[in-house]
Amino acid sequence: MNKIANNAVRIAAVVSLTMLSGGTALGQAAGGAAAAANTAMGFFVTSVGKGDGGNLGGLAGADAHCQSLATAVGAGGRTWVAYLSTQEAAGAPAVNAKDRIGTGPWYNQKATLIATNPNTLHAPGNVNRATALNEKGEEVNGRGGPTPLQHDILTGTQREGTTFAAGTDRTCSNWTSNVAGAPGGAMMGHTDLQGAPTDNYWNTAHASTGCSQTNVMAGGGAGYFYCFARQ
Repeated sequence: MNKIANNAVRIAAVVSLTMLSGGTALGQAAGGAAAAANTAMGFFVTSVGKGDGGNLGGLAGADAHCQSLATAVGAGGRTWVAYLSTQEAAGAPAVNAKDRIGTGPWYNQKATLIATNPNTLHAPGNVNRATALNEKGEEVNGRGGPTPLQHDILTGTQREGTTFAAGTDRTCSNWTSNVAGAPGGAMMGHTDLQGAPTDNYWNTAHASTGCSQTNVMAGGGAGYFYCFARQ
């Protein structure tokens, strides 16, 4: 009986150690998967615009474009939205870009941290030429080359991430207009920051004069916009 008892103890010990080592391996694997998920791409500049100036099909059309581009590079499992504001119009309330994008954190395609939350996102220095990559991990053409210059990014947004008051159009009629010339226009930011940040920021630099494709390209743009993973 003593031998049987001893064997039972040994078997129990082996089983316990096996389960422990297996559990450790599973825990490590889960931890590794969580770490990979935490640094997965959650921010990019569109590599191609919609091609119709400021007419993006509204916020829904812009969001769908972000989702499509993310899906094309294997990141379609997240919910993607465009960083765009809209202005109050025809009884519809305004929408702030910062309120659309979730809580963060967001990493670019190279797993570089862009910001941990909306507050840090709108602090200076997070979005610049080195970090504002498209969904393929490529830099956006900026000042100093290569050409053509494409650093103008559609946002319709003020520096702190909020929209503009109704009146002067800064969102191309809430991203539904491609009409050339004033009074329409879209606020745009710069991916390659230079000069004083108060008038040259990633989400606010200058407005286009008109909403046609030619208008949004005139200052060095291509109709690109920022996309964020909300979830």
